[in-house]
Amino acid sequence: MVRRVAVIGAGVGGLVSIKCCLDEGLEPTCFERSEDIGGVWHYTDSTDSRRVSVYQSVITNTSKEMSCFSDFPYPEDFPNYLHHSLVLEYFRMYARHFDLLQHIHFKTTVLSVRKHPDFTTSGQWEVVTEIDGVQELHIFDAVMICTGHYQEPYFPLASFPGINNRFKGQYLHSQEYKDVEAFRGKRVLVVGIGNTGGDLAVELSRVAAKVYLSARSSTWVFSRVSDHGFPFDMVHTTRFNHFLEWLLPSALMKRIKFWKFNSWFNHENYGLASTKSSNFKIIVNDELPFCLLSGTVVLKPKVKEFTESSAVFEDGTTEDNIDMVLFATGYIFTFPFLEESVRSLFDDNRSLYKRIFPPQLEKPTLAIIGLVQLTGSVMVGSEMQARWVTGIFAGWNKLPPTSTMLADVLKKKPPVKRHPSERENLKISFISYIDEIASCAGIKPSVLRLLLTDPQLALAIFFGPCTPYQYRLVGQGKWSGARDAILTQWQRTLKPLRTRVVDDFSSSSSSWHWLCLVALPVALTAGFLLSKYLRTGWSTWASPQL
Repeated sequence: MVRRVAVIGAGVGGLVSIKCCLDEGLEPTCFERSEDIGGVWHYTDSTDSRRVSVYQSVITNTSKEMSCFSDFPYPEDFPNYLHHSLVLEYFRMYARHFDLLQHIHFKTTVLSVRKHPDFTTSGQWEVVTEIDGVQELHIFDAVMICTGHYQEPYFPLASFPGINNRFKGQYLHSQEYKDVEAFRGKRVLVVGIGNTGGDLAVELSRVAAKVYLSARSSTWVFSRVSDHGFPFDMVHTTRFNHFLEWLLPSALMKRIKFWKFNSWFNHENYGLASTKSSNFKIIVNDELPFCLLSGTVVLKPKVKEFTESSAVFEDGTTEDNIDMVLFATGYIFTFPFLEESVRSLFDDNRSLYKRIFPPQLEKPTLAIIGLVQLTGSVMVGSEMQARWVTGIFAGWNKLPPTSTMLADVLKKKPPVKRHPSERENLKISFISYIDEIASCAGIKPSVLRLLLTDPQLALAIFFGPCTPYQYRLVGQGKWSGARDAILTQWQRTLKPLRTRVVDDFSSSSSSWHWLCLVALPVALTAGFLLSKYLRTGWSTWASPQL
């Protein structure tokens, strides 16, 4: 019987894990190495190599309504995309509201997590911590590791001949980057075109003499601002769009996505991506196209080698007088405190059942929270994982037999081990994954049932953004404010923008926009359903877990 739970880390995963433990009547104890909550969202200018935090200018890539905790909306006056300081403020509000801080031991390092000698029967763990040089042994019934993805910089210097022994300039990993001052007036090469690489190239272009951005794969870029000025994820991350992706051939959906990306600007003209690309990534960046257009950022292919002051690229071109090289090559996860016999069970999150549980353990009392890459907010993913895990610990939910879990892992794990920098390609569909875990936890809403009992809510859930509140409508942890939160989500989206009222026409235009948003999807859905019915008959097909 699980009672006492160790939570390692007080970032977003740790906070939701503490809260979910309390919801299930468990006794959480959280160990946090630093002096505050927030994890990577707690900005620090410290150069401590063990500490990973956001850089000074970071703005979220997901909007507030799509990345909030499911029973605690962001304040309505917060902007839709948030500076990291506002995210941390929101975490503090959440921690105070649910009284989480009393369960956190700050400035406490976890040295080791080992199976208890009678683990096969008890499932317990021995956790050794250290504070002010004093070590202490604890016994816990279960452990939730919430240290996330951003643990150890991936610094593949061996892949760049000459960087160590010939290049005379300075090179560093993006983990060390805090602001632009050290790069002012320099000629800078940024290696890696993920979200971080794109952001840093844009930011440095304002102060550097020249910025080059090296990309090894095709990259599609989209803006946070979508149709009619609404947040991109609120417009596109909907159950209706998810339904279309299930219904239409994948090749057609791929062409539609490429067309949508190219409707902003032609990626092939900019050297970013081609519609014929098979291996590609997608990043969020509002300013990179203009920087490329204005020449303040120059896109280059993969680096072949470095000389004393130059970078030679695979296409044979050379850029001279490079002063600094900034590697935005991502991170790898390590759990140095976890005993080797357990750590060796998984080499990445795809070796974990549902990206959470090591399936080979005799007892399911170890869970990895937040080690998942989604096309949406990892905050929402972490909370959903924590709700399911604590439900298992409390006895509400059950895991299948080990053989079933192993078969599921093997089915979903690709046969070829990917390069760490290509993890963007392994991102899981946000709605698919959240729905999958919600189904396991018994908290996934039924659109068809709601269509009969609450049509207004059903339409908002199906055609509107798939916000976290949807997963508080039913089951364990049901929240009485979920329905209202869903029906007022657009009001909270517009609230911070209404700082100047133009005229009375705004209300009528808003109504017309909503009519278009609802009417078109309804018509399209009706057409698809009718065509399916006419071709195969209603009884021979079913909708995909709506």
